Amino acid sequence: MRFLDVKTDFAFKKVFGSERSKPLLISFLNALLEYEGEHTITDLTIIDPYQAPVIKGMKDTYVDVKAVLANGNTVIIEMQVLNVEGFEKRILYNAAKAYAAQLGRGEDYTLLNPVIALTFTDFIMFREQAEAVSRYKLLETQTLAQYSDDVELIFIELPKFKITLEALEGIHDKWIYFVKHAGRLDYVPATLMMEPCINEAFGIANKAGLTEAELEAQEKRHDFIRLQRGSIEKALHDGQARGRAEGLAEGLAEGKAQGANDKALAIARNLLDVLDDETIAQKTGLDVLQIARLR
Repeated sequence: MRFLDVKTDFAFKKVFGSERSKPLLISFLNALLEYEGEHTITDLTIIDPYQAPVIKGMKDTYVDVKAVLANGNTVIIEMQVLNVEGFEKRILYNAAKAYAAQLGRGEDYTLLNPVIALTFTDFIMFREQAEAVSRYKLLETQTLAQYSDDVELIFIELPKFKITLEALEGIHDKWIYFVKHAGRLDYVPATLMMEPCINEAFGIANKAGLTEAELEAQEKRHDFIRLQRGSIEKALHDGQARGRAEGLAEGLAEGKAQGANDKALAIARNLLDVLDDETIAQKTGLDVLQIARLR
């Protein structure tokens, strides 16, 4: 068996935003949002569900999956593989927009429900943090008292998730492992097969069940990502090479100037006993004050 790379937006939305996805998405969110007890998600509505893409003119979407929970809370989920400029602001913008869009003109603010932005990145966003999962809320800076839980940002940085298949503990780790590694597997590991929803997710991601349009869409997304990563790496390499060249040229110029100045000073010292300061300055190109300091 071969499976879709769930790290592409197309595959992510097919797995978690298709008609078959509702039980999967409930399990997925309960695990990753760490909901249990009275907070457990029992039902949700998937907004803008997945449809087989039309390749010609296929559009990119910023939010891969959006769901409204039974309690009215909204969860917007995004899979991002490229670290593009302004990405962190876009996440906040999407969350704020989803929060504000709940109210019509003249409606009361008490009708607003919390919004959670759950974002997977295939690159490291927060280098100062070692943990793969980070959560952000509005807090008072000194006491850390929570202002509101109406907007929450959760990031899962896949490169930081290094737990091996044998060391997975609980459904939380297993779902992250599925997202990170499904596209590299050619079978469903026993520890993941034991989880009915994850096993079903592998079924949706199985390439054998895809249409030609879906397979082509997946390949186009891979091509796009490869090209963009190549462009980013080339720009970084060119920038580093330019920086090295400019640094070398600047160093040579400084060294040459310093060498000429040292030579002029040496000549000036030899002339101190035979010429006056102004004449020495004219002969060597040094400043009269430099000559005076040499005396």
